[in-house]
Amino acid sequence: MESYQSLYQRAVERKGSVAALEQLLSKPRTYEELIALEDCEWLEEFTRKIFQSGFYWSVVNAKWAGFREVFWNFSIEKLLLMPPEMLERKASDPQIIRNFKKVKTLRDNCLMIHDIAQKHGSFSTFIANFASEDIVQLWDYLKTHGSRLGGNTGAFALRAMGKDTFILSRDIEGYCRAYEVIDGGLHTKRSHQAIQAMFNQFREQSGRSYQELSQLIAYSFGDNTVGWQN
Repeated sequence: MESYQSLYQRAVERKGSVAALEQLLSKPRTYEELIALEDCEWLEEFTRKIFQSGFYWSVVNAKWAGFREVFWNFSIEKLLLMPPEMLERKASDPQIIRNFKKVKTLRDNCLMIHDIAQKHGSFSTFIANFASEDIVQLWDYLKTHGSRLGGNTGAFALRAMGKDTFILSRDIEGYCRAYEVIDGGLHTKRSHQAIQAMFNQFREQSGRSYQELSQLIAYSFGDNTVGWQN
């Protein structure tokens, strides 16, 4: 595996200067900022990312005010009291994207967030205290205990909410294959562990967040047009 310095220098060369590259990098939220998030905000972002999977993100975002209205601003308390037949009615509301399979995830993920909050004080506390040095285990937890949060969906939601995580974009996958970090499927336990180890090594060498490192790899290797998704 190459060194962080080699990776960084290549990204600088592709972007033209250190200043130009640094301006493109973004940082995750602080621990205090994560703790301050309300649990309903997590449910909202999980739901948004589930609907964005397979849809144009712009279409989902254009409908989002309707989602907030139909689902009471994603209030955990209100949604927990919602009977199944009401969920079915809401799934056909023209203010939202009418996909019942995805709408059903809302209640499942609401229950997950509520259960975790009961054990940890809040869902935000649970997320904030989860070590990014083993972030792939958090991805696996969300996939196992939540609904439709596997693949990149859970990671995209974590990134959007400010939890320090890398993203397995096509650029990151391409880099990992080119440098023989992985040789099998992308979303296998073995590949996740190998990629986590790579990011941990880069972090030790640089002191940067996983979010910045994810972006740096993409800027050094990918199509040069990546955004926050990396």
